[in-house]
Amino acid sequence: MPLTLQQKISDPNQGVYLIGTTPPKAGTADDKTRRIAKKLLARLNEVEYDGLVVYDIQDESSRVATERPFAFHSTLDPREYSCILREQARRDVITYKSVAQRDAAEFNQWLSDSKQQYQLDNLVLVGSPSSNGTIKLSLTDAYQQLAEHQADFFLGGVAIAERHAQKGNEHERLIEKSAMGCQFFISQAVYNAQATIDLITSYARSCRQQQLTPQRIILTFTPCGGEQTLEFMQWLGISVPQASKYRILDAANPLNESIKICRDNLQQILLHCAALDIPLGLNVESLTNRKEEIDASIRLFRLLKATMELHLAEKQVA
Repeated sequence: MPLTLQQKISDPNQGVYLIGTTPPKAGTADDKTRRIAKKLLARLNEVEYDGLVVYDIQDESSRVATERPFAFHSTLDPREYSCILREQARRDVITYKSVAQRDAAEFNQWLSDSKQQYQLDNLVLVGSPSSNGTIKLSLTDAYQQLAEHQADFFLGGVAIAERHAQKGNEHERLIEKSAMGCQFFISQAVYNAQATIDLITSYARSCRQQQLTPQRIILTFTPCGGEQTLEFMQWLGISVPQASKYRILDAANPLNESIKICRDNLQQILLHCAALDIPLGLNVESLTNRKEEIDASIRLFRLLKATMELHLAEKQVA
């Protein structure tokens, strides 16, 4: 029997390769939603991947004062799109859930519906993007609600290297989230390799000092096709070093240059973290619905997966 996604994530000797996507806009008819899913999966036919990540998109305007480069549009319930993708792709799906908008009772009902109606098994809970907005339920309280719920979920959390670069304590947050039930982490999109290396190194060191088994960190990468996508990445809080910005903006083919940067960043992370015994994984997404960037994300996935598989093979030989 092939391994499930949960089994692969839990086994440090296995590679984990995911594709991230967002649901269609709210109000999209079911038949059109299914066509969108079918079109996405047709693009993925040429690559081997272990599962899909479906994001819960939030309006993050409370987090930053500058205007959002792309207009915010509400999306379909990520659970609905997860079900359609799981059915069509015949692969496991990880579904994100933003918890701040519902109180404890509403979130408890959401968990029951997610298990009974949607048959979801894999969740990543996300807190409020800012302390300035209305928060009906904190992330910590949501973890507690889930722990007390009768349904069993495979729970993941978010890892943000940029937050570690600013505050120096993201590794402590990962350990706290593990204590509250998180069994894996998915990073924000990586463009600052050093920030990610610092986070992984701090996490590995603290786990070793506390005699804890580290959880898998799945690294997210995304292509960038030009100035507007770059502005959107920075608006989302993704750290892009100045040299990388100029490499993308001044390149004859910005998309191809961004793919090279992502490969360079992954190679740096693998090189510096090889001896830390932190199981890593790969998640590739497209931040826009532009066809060229979606196609580029497939090329990026293929290249980064080959890079990571080579690293795993060399590690096993060593």
